[in-house]
Amino acid sequence: MRYLILGLGIYGSNLARDLTDMGHEVIGVDNNQANVDAIKDYISTVYQLDVTEETALTLLPLNNVDLVIVTIGENFGASVKVVAMLKKLRVKHIYARAIDTLHESILQGFDIERILTPEQRAARDLTYEMGLGTTVQSLQIDEEHYVLKFAVPKQLVGIKYRDIDFQRSYHLKLISVARLVPVKNVLGISKPALNVIDDADAMVKDGDVIVCLGSRKAYFAFFKQINN
Repeated sequence: MRYLILGLGIYGSNLARDLTDMGHEVIGVDNNQANVDAIKDYISTVYQLDVTEETALTLLPLNNVDLVIVTIGENFGASVKVVAMLKKLRVKHIYARAIDTLHESILQGFDIERILTPEQRAARDLTYEMGLGTTVQSLQIDEEHYVLKFAVPKQLVGIKYRDIDFQRSYHLKLISVARLVPVKNVLGISKPALNVIDDADAMVKDGDVIVCLGSRKAYFAFFKQINN
């Protein structure tokens, strides 16, 4: 796919690199020469332009990309102005980053395809990680419900998965269980990889990774109960 990223600060540049590493074509734009210089050797094309000026914005291939992503965050007014101009120019697919709830509320008024809230998500994941004492990856389903992927708490090690009623005890739905196992690559070098476990009689082992679905309230109750 072909992406146009407007704003090459920390978030925008990391997104541009990650998308490029995945094999996508990325066009990056920023008004700051230092930001442009830092990314120019890593992505397909980069422009130094002030996209808050409509004449500059129209120079870009807005309708020849699959998605335009506005990653301007710190300059609240610039972000909103750019999204407004993109809508005026009838750009169909727009994602935009919001840095707080007010910013998010204003962007919602433009009826864009998706609003990105990386700061809020990072804060939420950190909260979960502090509660569990392990790395957490989350996916928000709606305002209250999340899918969480995390290492199984040590308090559950040694118990059969069959004997842990996540639904009744914690009001969480267990989606999957995976365990690190050694796997050899094409060179015969062994490295750990996650392997899904579908045996309900399997014992919980330290390092197992589980994926659950539940509400924010249920997760916090789970964390509290596990840590007591």
